[in-house]
Amino acid sequence: MYAEFFGLQRDPFSIAPDPRYLFMSERHREALAHLLYGIRGGGGFVLLSGEIGAGKTTICRCFLEQVPENCKVAYIFNPKLTVGDLLRTICAEFHVEVKHEGIGPATVKDHLDPLNAYLLDSHARGERNLLIIDEAQNLTPHVLEQLRLLTNLETSERKLLQIILIGQPELRNVVARPELEQLAQRVIARYHLDALDADETRQYIQHRMQVAGLKGPLPFTPAALERIRDISRGVPRRINLLCDRALLGAYAAGQLRVEPAVVDKAAGEVFDDAPPVRPALRKPATAAVRPAAWGALGLGAVAGAVVGALVAAATMWFWLQRPAPGLPPGATAPAAAPVADGAPTNAAPAPQAVAVAAAPARRTEAPGVVPVENTGSAASAQGSARAEAELPLGWPDANDLIASEAQAWRALAPLWQAELADGDPCAQALARGLQCYRTERMTINGLRQLNRPGMLQVRLPDGSAGRLLLTALGPDSATLGHGGQRWRVTLNELGERWEGDYATLWRLPPGQTARLVDGRNGPAAAWLDERLSALQALGQLPASAATPAARLASFQQWQGIESGGPAGPITFMQANLVSGVDEPRLLPRS
Repeated sequence: MYAEFFGLQRDPFSIAPDPRYLFMSERHREALAHLLYGIRGGGGFVLLSGEIGAGKTTICRCFLEQVPENCKVAYIFNPKLTVGDLLRTICAEFHVEVKHEGIGPATVKDHLDPLNAYLLDSHARGERNLLIIDEAQNLTPHVLEQLRLLTNLETSERKLLQIILIGQPELRNVVARPELEQLAQRVIARYHLDALDADETRQYIQHRMQVAGLKGPLPFTPAALERIRDISRGVPRRINLLCDRALLGAYAAGQLRVEPAVVDKAAGEVFDDAPPVRPALRKPATAAVRPAAWGALGLGAVAGAVVGALVAAATMWFWLQRPAPGLPPGATAPAAAPVADGAPTNAAPAPQAVAVAAAPARRTEAPGVVPVENTGSAASAQGSARAEAELPLGWPDANDLIASEAQAWRALAPLWQAELADGDPCAQALARGLQCYRTERMTINGLRQLNRPGMLQVRLPDGSAGRLLLTALGPDSATLGHGGQRWRVTLNELGERWEGDYATLWRLPPGQTARLVDGRNGPAAAWLDERLSALQALGQLPASAATPAARLASFQQWQGIESGGPAGPITFMQANLVSGVDEPRLLPRS
């Protein structure tokens, strides 16, 4: 109902599990890493717990997309079963034929014997078997003990059945009961999925709005976003319900910005446990919009207009800013809804580099990995995070803007320890082992994922437009620069004054002298597979990926890049990032 009013193509906050809206926060990625580690760890139990609506099922869907091809999965979503019912369900999921002779129903033994035979035969074929039980907090201790007995079948190397229990926080208390101590000792990985914090809540809302087609700033005020976090407690499902009703309320009132009062009213309609409504500030009957704000929206100054005129004009802006039909999905694709290689990314914060053999390496969420320390351009570009944080907030003057794109490329190149003279900057960069990358559909989440400085096309508060370098990105602010000067702006302001135009450089693999469109062959392909093979040796890519194409597809899937095709610029940029290639970074190193 409100989608068109806010310039959207579809409803952004449906509670249906639409994979297009998948948002993987850092804690969701950690939970997924624990599940993946569990199935590679030789068997036993893996526990994933979390509040109702925290995203456990979402993680499970992602996990199922990444299990190895030789892994057979049985999924049980209604665990309120007796031991007999549970065994019948497991056999049915694994397509195990159960034979029963005699009078009466099949016994437990009638199910266990063929199940054990199936697991042994499956192991002999090189297959793994995985049992996933959702809502596992509803399992009785008697049924859990039977599940433990199922894991007794094992070889000298591994157990033949691995079990993942997914449930609400009570699951941890159930497993901790004294009579289940033997089961608790067989838990090889456990993770509790906490709610989103304030920054992740804002990123989550922004992500879903962008996937739904939003092209301008969020229609939620900063105070409204804080109120949403307080009321929803950071639980994604509650965020969806609250934002959906708040947008509907703003639409009904003809308001293009959702204020805290609207959020409070919406909370009273959808939640029984909503916090008390905060007293609203009295507003004047008419309102004028600051010229700077309208400059950011591209409509010009309209100060002094009445509320009706403002709504009409702003609605027209949202309509004009809607993406054209057929916009490539890479513009706002989430981590599990892959972006096209070469399209901007929109995923969770970028991974850290890790050590791989004797070569630079990539991030891992498994313990015991040593971060790579880079020197040269990366160190000089990063500078001191403390110094950046101490910069006062504020925008530069119009005369501080970079006048042309060519000048911006020349200002950007020294971060990669390169100098560009007059002429075609990208051709000169190529001669220095660098390649230009440009998109008009970048997002702040995408900037975090790529984690590399670049140039942005921005509009200043006085309405003047031009380019600035983006040199650092913090939790709630960004650092812009030009000619040795630095300015720090909030991410909310950046979102209002930047429409997604972003350009950067990336370092080509050794021996690659021509502009790289895709890495099908040549030195770039060999370099990439060398890096991916090193990751596979560390267990970061599945051992079943036995060919360069399979390793590439696994890496692209891991990084949220559309897999199945050749490696493009995004794949190589992310390979540089996780391999510790000496390039400047936006995010402070941990």
